[in-house]
Order: sequence, then C-alpha cells, then structure tokens
Amino acid sequence: MIRILHTSDWHLGQHFIGKSRLAEHQKFVQWLLDKVKEKQIDAVVIAGDVYDTGSPPSYARELYNQLVVAINKLGCQLIVLGGNHDSVSTLNESKGLLKYLSADVVANVQDNLSDQVITLNNRQGEPSAMLCAIPYIRPRDVLQSHANESASDKAQALGNAIAEHYQQVYEVADRKRKALGLALPIIATGHLTAMGVKSSDSVRDIYVGSLEAFPASAFPPADYIALGHIHRPQVVAKSEHIRYCGSPIALSFDELGSEKQVLMVEFDETALVSVEPIYVPQFQPMQAIKGDLNHIEETLIEIGHAAHELPVWLSIEVETQDYLNDLTQRIEKLTQDLPVEVLLLRRARKQRSSELIRQEKETLDELNPFEVFERRLESEQFEGDDEALRLQRIKECFAQIVHQVEEEHGLAPSKPASTTLKAEGLPDMTHSTVSEPMLEGEEADPVTATAGDVEALPLFHEEPPLAVPSAAPVTSAIPSKKPKADSDTPIVDDLFATGDDV
Repeated sequence: MIRILHTSDWHLGQHFIGKSRLAEHQKFVQWLLDKVKEKQIDAVVIAGDVYDTGSPPSYARELYNQLVVAINKLGCQLIVLGGNHDSVSTLNESKGLLKYLSADVVANVQDNLSDQVITLNNRQGEPSAMLCAIPYIRPRDVLQSHANESASDKAQALGNAIAEHYQQVYEVADRKRKALGLALPIIATGHLTAMGVKSSDSVRDIYVGSLEAFPASAFPPADYIALGHIHRPQVVAKSEHIRYCGSPIALSFDELGSEKQVLMVEFDETALVSVEPIYVPQFQPMQAIKGDLNHIEETLIEIGHAAHELPVWLSIEVETQDYLNDLTQRIEKLTQDLPVEVLLLRRARKQRSSELIRQEKETLDELNPFEVFERRLESEQFEGDDEALRLQRIKECFAQIVHQVEEEHGLAPSKPASTTLKAEGLPDMTHSTVSEPMLEGEEADPVTATAGDVEALPLFHEEPPLAVPSAAPVTSAIPSKKPKADSDTPIVDDLFATGDDV
C-alpha cells in the first residue's frame, strides 16, 4: 500500500498584476506539510512549473529549499518534474544535493531513460510503485527537424515522438519491476495539454506552430497518469486514472470558478485503489465581478459587510451600452471606503455587429504577433493555387521568425492558428474516449494594463491603430503600463516578395 500526493503548477515567485504571491505560497507549503503528516503520504509528486520563471527570485528558491528539507524530515519522498516555465539549469543546479534529502529532480528528458524511472517506497522502505518521471518534453529533446515539412507534418511527428518517449520509459519501468519480482503499479507523469481539457488565462501554449494537444489514447497503459500544466483540476477523456490536479492557488481571475485541490492517490500492491481530492483553502481573498454599475455596486456593498482579514483583490468587468469616459472615477468612488483592491478594470465587449467596428476599437495591446500579421495579410490578394501555396510559405516563415525572437528574448509563446494533433497514426494504448471541447468565453476590452502584457512586435512599416487613452488608475494597486522598449526584431515586409525569395 502506498499513498502519493499529486500536485503541480505552483509558480513560485509569480507576480500577479503587480502583487507578490509569496505569502500565499508560504501558507500553502505549510498546509501541504500538515496534510503529508496527517494523511501519512509516502511521496509528493510536483508535475511541473514549480517556479513561475526560469530565473526565480531568491525568496522563491528559499521557499523551495525549505520545502525539500521539511518533507524529508517527515520521511516522505519528493519528486519534482520540470515544466515549461522552469529552467532546466535552475532545477539541475541543486539536483545532486537534494538527492541526499530523498528528493528526485527530473528537469528534462534524460539520455539514459533509466534516470527517468524512480522506485517509490512506502514508509516501511518497501518498493511499492514505479514512477515514469516524464517532465515537459521540449521538441528538440525528442525530434529532429526536416526540411520542407508542413506545420501539420511537424505536429504529427512531434506527437509520435512524445508518444514513443512515453512508451520507452514505460517499458524501462516494466523491466525494473519484473527484475524486482513484483507486480507493482506504474505511475506516469507529464506536463502538456491533453485533448479536450479546459484551460485558463494564465496557461501558456507550449508547442507554438506545431502540436497543440496530445491525445489521451497515446499515453501508455499506466495505472495512474499525473499531469501538470493545466490549472483547472479535471479528468482527461473520461478516464479517471488520467488527471490534472490544477494549480494550488488561483493564478488568474478566471480560475476562481474551480475549487483548488491536490490529489491523494492510493495504490495497493498491484493497482490503483482510489483518487481523492483534498481541497486547498483560499489564502488570499479574490473575486471577479461582472455586470452593470448597479450590480457592481450591490456586490461591493456585500463584500464590505463580509469579514476579511486581508483586502479582497478584485477584477471588475463593466457591462454597459454607453461609453463612460469617467468609468475609472466611478469605480474609485464606489470602492474608496471598502477593504478591496481593484487589480483589473475593464469594459465587457459584446459580439461586434461588423468587422469594421472590431478593427476600429482594436489596439496592438489586444493582439498577439500572429493576429497582427493576419490583419496585414487581409490587405493582400492571394488568388489561385500558386498564390495559396505562397501564402502558406509566408505564414510558415513568419511563425519561424516569431518563435526564434521569442526564444531569444525569453517571451511567452504567442498562439498562431490552431494545429491539433490527429489521433490517427499514434499508438492506441488505452480505450479512452475524448471529452467535449472547451467553450470559448466572452472577450473583454482592457481599460488598464496588467503586469503580464507582452510587448507587441513592430511587424510592419505602417502606423498601428491609435489606442484609446485609458483613464487614471482606480487605486495604486492598478499597475501603470511601462514604456515599450525599442525592438531589434527584423521587419518582415520582405515576406511578401514574389518568386523564390520566400
């Protein structure tokens, strides 16, 4: 019998619209240690994104080290997997030392696959499960690029390579348990997007211009698959043994609709027995308010009557038919005597009656580089089969340029047109079905900038649309936009050259 605690996406060191999450993370770590002791947990698995950035602040590293020491004192194993936010070198710098504290760190794909298979012991020191420790898989770790590949070909090749890596690591784990003469359960991990899951605003797309989602049928037949990267807890493809536990704290306001949790997973000598969610308290009060001014005022009054030890962080989305140029001042007046901090204020944007209205109100801050490029393409004409092929080459060249610039400058990946991996052609290792796709929510026009804004790339010689000037901040908690730095990104108008230049 063995019990593991499945958690992921801590994002230590995150700044949330100018606010530090240190106090929340400290309280969560203490809460987690209490649960490990109370539930007699044998191993804690963090399935990626322990840090928010590749260069986490010193206080985030200190909290991480304190966690390792504290869990070791409780006689519990710790397994840390690298995520897409984590730096391989940052996680590896203390890997050897942490090994002496019963903490295994797998930051990236290993040359020796045996290094990705970890034996989990119960508190009596007996082997009780085999763990296929699979971190975030970078394309370069499992795939070699080939000339003249289309985007769909690259997506299919990457999906096949990831599936093959899972199968190879699973086979190593199977051989190890046979060598022990025990029919131990096998657990696999992963940090990726599976088909059919619901994401949130704080989740970055991983495989830009290539694989968007991984089919559940391509996972190996492990007894339990502990996934990270998606911040909402959910079952994948209606398979109870394939799960995202979600992040332990809300990393964006749209995550407030789902209760945060970690998963306690129990196994007997040969198989999965149960999966039980343990709900995480909300350590920082947060609330999203959406409606007209009357509804917002009523909700604020209710918040004022409630007892809160800390100020409530608010996201306010105003629905109104009129353009109110004094909206910021109105909200400031409504909240000035309340225990709240307005971190995000925006107007709701309904479906536009025409494309012209959308373009008139659009600013570069609302678009990613691919959307800006699509607007530019709309001004060109591509008629006939030859021109259609040329358009495809232009888009592929642009995707490569953006990807290269983002990697060089450490920017979050931008999302191009979706290319979802087809399940056909991949090894079918389970009999799972794909769950229903995510429904898109309503968009909104930002009134004030958030700290997570990505600078728009200067893609064209033309002047961008003029942005509507925002009003003064509601409170000092609403961050002001930083001036954009000049970019050395190459101008890409040459992509529209004809002939063999593309």
